Amino acid sequence: MIHPRTLRVDYGQTTSVICVVGSELNVNLNRSAPPSSKFFSVKCTSNVQYSISPPPQETSHLSPIPLNGNSVLLISMNQASQHENDSKLSVRYYGENKEVLGKAVLHLTAVEISLDVDADRDGVVEKNNPNKGSWKWGPNGHGAILLVNCDSERTYWKKPDSEKDHVYKVSDLKDMSLMVLRTKGPAKLPEGYKLTMHMSQGDAESVRVFMTRTTGIRNNALQKLLYESFTKDYPLVLSSEVLSQEVPYLGGEAEMKFYVEGLRFPDKDFDGLISINLSLLEPISAGLPETPIFTDTAMFRVAPWIMTPNTLQPLEVLVCSTADNYQFLKGMRNLVANSGYKLKICHEYVNRGDRWMQDELEFGYIDSPHHRFPVVLDSPRDGKLQDFPYHELLGPDFGYVTRVAEREDVSSLDSFGNLEVSPPVTVNGKNYPLGRIIIGVAFPTATKGRNMTKVVQDFLWAQKVQEPIALFSDWLLVGHVDEFMTFVPAPDRKGFRLLLASPDAGYKLFRGLQNNGHGQGKLFEGLKDEEPITVDEILNDENLQAENNYVQSCIDWNRDVLKRELGLDDEDIIDLPILFKLETEDECGTTYRAVAYYPDMVNMIVLGKNLGIPKPFGPKVNGRCALETEMCSLMEGLGLSCTFIDDFASYHKLLGEVHCGSNVRREMFDFKWWNLEM
Repeated sequence: MIHPRTLRVDYGQTTSVICVVGSELNVNLNRSAPPSSKFFSVKCTSNVQYSISPPPQETSHLSPIPLNGNSVLLISMNQASQHENDSKLSVRYYGENKEVLGKAVLHLTAVEISLDVDADRDGVVEKNNPNKGSWKWGPNGHGAILLVNCDSERTYWKKPDSEKDHVYKVSDLKDMSLMVLRTKGPAKLPEGYKLTMHMSQGDAESVRVFMTRTTGIRNNALQKLLYESFTKDYPLVLSSEVLSQEVPYLGGEAEMKFYVEGLRFPDKDFDGLISINLSLLEPISAGLPETPIFTDTAMFRVAPWIMTPNTLQPLEVLVCSTADNYQFLKGMRNLVANSGYKLKICHEYVNRGDRWMQDELEFGYIDSPHHRFPVVLDSPRDGKLQDFPYHELLGPDFGYVTRVAEREDVSSLDSFGNLEVSPPVTVNGKNYPLGRIIIGVAFPTATKGRNMTKVVQDFLWAQKVQEPIALFSDWLLVGHVDEFMTFVPAPDRKGFRLLLASPDAGYKLFRGLQNNGHGQGKLFEGLKDEEPITVDEILNDENLQAENNYVQSCIDWNRDVLKRELGLDDEDIIDLPILFKLETEDECGTTYRAVAYYPDMVNMIVLGKNLGIPKPFGPKVNGRCALETEMCSLMEGLGLSCTFIDDFASYHKLLGEVHCGSNVRREMFDFKWWNLEM
């Protein structure tokens, strides 16, 4: 990359100039010539290169060159000086008769200056990458990557490292991006010249820069900064309080390391791009400000928060222990143990009776060429589990992020049972190798309705790499997308199936039972405090049929959206036999929203090829629940094993199921987000 710089010279004077290797000095010869000048000539030492624009017509190199009104001398140097002013260039000006009218002399000092980052994204900070000052997506793209330093090196009195203005431990440096200032030249810069690192006020809200302490720092302000304020070995250089700071020129061939710390994720008001600049300043005169004569720029993009779908391998399952969920917990322990994963139980002294582990948090991660770690997104629901993500999960290499909303803006749709992500898909030729985020909102034509709060939606959209899809979920009493859909792995087609709750499939199953003489089979048989109901009674309930016709129309609307936005065919979708019923939500009895009639089997936990499914307590045929039989038939064709977990009293009756009461931390994608084609 060539950095051009206009240089002013005066005839009759000797001017000392610094030339940065890789830059070009442009001298307007006519502007600096004596009056009546008609010709000029140029002489220089061997390590100075020059050319003239426009090129002169052929003439002897010893003959003066005609001076045009737009004659420009282009000067460059291709290697650093060993000593100050060790190179020279002179320009002679001639009159009409080629008499000498004046002479301008330049004493040149060449220095190499490069502010370097991992612009090619291979984990190594290469020297002077020509693309380091810009960002481009894709496998052939460029631009460095910055992590938000949202984990905590402290395990007590902890808070995210990004909230501390110092390096607490050396291990914290791995969460930051390395930036290297490389210089080469004489032992010191000419008197008055200095190097300054700087960034804009807008960028400074999102990033901090630390440096490795060096010896021989001559700037008193920086010495004071190092001594008074920050960790002794890694002083803070740039922040929202310090936008510009002199940095040392070490002399000879030297490198100085800086560590760049991300402070916030991309959001509505922040596109994730950060620029850091290094300028060489030239003194003009005592009492006057220095002026920049060379600037090098490095650009970073802050890594997005990425969700993990059901098709990725589980690492850890989280559930709550409460006074009344022993049966559920027993089933979960067996499922997780048999699946070979780790179970983390949040006990009642921590959860304070809040059992909805899925609703409080969502697991994701952040990734860069040099480091990656999980990051939990804390929902704004802030139930009694609100302290769990921060106090129990935040730690070394485990990050935390949340979005705070006004309490009056928060609804049930802000719980993260209403936040899912698809497996990777290709839609109309566009690839989504990290899948697409799925949220539930009010129907587009609704004048009143509940929506996921704007601050969370803005955050999700701003991550860019998992472009969200908005579904209609406000028809449900709780209002979560996990009440009518989920994804399971599959060995064929797209590598997964979309499972949808389907009242139509439920009625088809029950009519088949009735036709086969099982109309007196009972749902909820043997359940304490639950009135059994026969298949015949369900099929004869016209109001229930009408309610489920409405529910099916809502699910079908979402089905069409999912087919369109995920590029699915009907063969990629499996309908599960689940009925719903409508309940009034307000005192006037005018707002009707749906809840599952029996345990909602789509609201499951996916652990590899093992599924933990709410036990539906359906009518028995030959001693086996017909709903379980149907579910096993649908899933076993995909090589999946079904385990039915009794959550009836402790979750279903409280309007949730297995998925609502659990959470899964999964492995991260192999695919690197920066290779996305945007």
